[in-house]
Amino acid sequence: MTFILNNYNMKMLFQIIIYSCFFVAPRNSAEVLKTMHDRYAGKWYRTFTFNQTTERYRNDSLVNTTTWYEALSLPDNFRIDFGDPKEGNGIIFHKDSMYSFRKGQLLRTAVNDDDLTFLLGGMYFYPMDEVMKTLTKFGYDLNKFHEDTWQKEKVYIIGADSTGEKKNQIWIDKDKLVMVRFIKYENGHKEEGIFSDHKKFGGGWSETKCVFYFDDKLGQVEYYHDCKANDPLDPKVFDPAFFGKVHWLKN
Repeated sequence: MTFILNNYNMKMLFQIIIYSCFFVAPRNSAEVLKTMHDRYAGKWYRTFTFNQTTERYRNDSLVNTTTWYEALSLPDNFRIDFGDPKEGNGIIFHKDSMYSFRKGQLLRTAVNDDDLTFLLGGMYFYPMDEVMKTLTKFGYDLNKFHEDTWQKEKVYIIGADSTGEKKNQIWIDKDKLVMVRFIKYENGHKEEGIFSDHKKFGGGWSETKCVFYFDDKLGQVEYYHDCKANDPLDPKVFDPAFFGKVHWLKN
């Protein structure tokens, strides 16, 4: 193939040289997180809605398939309706609390320990020092770090010095700088999540397929449909006092 050194190619070559000279690959967890934050803070979508085909498994066998309706208002609001919203079965993560509903009635309230909303976009709405503190609180050792290959793509791994180490880990795609896998150990159990089929929405990304394993056994597979970013959402959608009265899904 002949390479013609015209004005356009000269410009592209110059940009590649400048990038190569000044870009320094992250060397530890803090640098990876800062690189992610620098790329997406102020650009990531604020709201996100979709419906989800959810497959539940037991002993590697499919138990049931249902449709969930989900809405995000970053950084700290997340709602799932299990099945038809009119049935009143759902859960709301609102700031530091979690509210569970069954048949339209509040079933229980608990502390919000959902770290996925934070890792999958919420972190870009906080300053870097708070991002570091929050991930430490979630149980990730930011002093541990290494690189590897995952599904033929290069990844940064935050939280472990080696791939087989039994430590909480966040796996970050080097190119997109998005999470593609997490591993967590808690109370003698292991949870693993795999995020794939990423699509661009606004200034950010979203996985459209998720696979979850519990103690290395397949537990749940999710497929996203009808994804929409940055559509206006009424704050009441995430207010437990308005559960059953206000919903983002338009009939």
